[in-house]
Amino acid sequence: MIETEQQRREREHQEDLQRLRGFRPIDDDFMRGLFRKNIPLAQLVLRIITGKKDLIITNCETQADMKKVTGARSICLDAYGIDDSGRRYDLEIQRADHGADPHRARYHSSVMDVENLDAGQEFKELPDTYTIFITEKDFYGKGEPLYLIQNINCTLGEPFDDGAYIIYVNGEYRGNDELGLLMHDFNCTEADDMHYELMAERTKYLKENPEGVSIMCKAMEEMRNNASEEKAISIAKNLLQIGSLTYEQIAKATELTLAKVQELAGQLAG
Repeated sequence: MIETEQQRREREHQEDLQRLRGFRPIDDDFMRGLFRKNIPLAQLVLRIITGKKDLIITNCETQADMKKVTGARSICLDAYGIDDSGRRYDLEIQRADHGADPHRARYHSSVMDVENLDAGQEFKELPDTYTIFITEKDFYGKGEPLYLIQNINCTLGEPFDDGAYIIYVNGEYRGNDELGLLMHDFNCTEADDMHYELMAERTKYLKENPEGVSIMCKAMEEMRNNASEEKAISIAKNLLQIGSLTYEQIAKATELTLAKVQELAGQLAG
């Protein structure tokens, strides 16, 4: 029996509800919902991770797109915050080890630099940046709660003082301290099992409040649509490289617009 469009939508909605019940803060899809327009929670988490108890976050956004250099690879930050001293914070969830590769951390850090220095500004005006990877497993396998990385003058054995910091947080850490309790909460599916009220309240809202559930279901639908478009673009590029179909035929086969196919063709030609 062929599934109707309405039946497909209902099936996908029920699948989304099932996924939502199993989400934890350490799942990046859910983490973005937790931190969306939620300065108090972002401030709590960053205070614990950085050890800056007086940290004041003035802005927090999720899925922040950063790409100032034409042709460079763009990135979408899970959560991006700014404090009252102008320091920038990129908070990322990395469940798989390959996603936490040090080269990726380096790139995230460098992209924040490019994003935060305009033409005519002095290099000394670059704000301090913190690239934070919360990894599901202990990335370095040494049992430490977190790993702070900064550039070092190897000859002098002293910090380089360039204001760039990278922190790997061990998602397996369960010490009886603030960070251990936070990592416990990041791995919970139920709000009632969490220690931090701000985390529990937001989790309950997104999983139990009809408005919050709607926000998450809409976000999951958008991600599914984006994934479908990315797949269509990949197929279109392959067909363009083969060169046996017209732009119109490729647009019909991939359900992309003719203008989009022409844009992709221009990118490949350039």
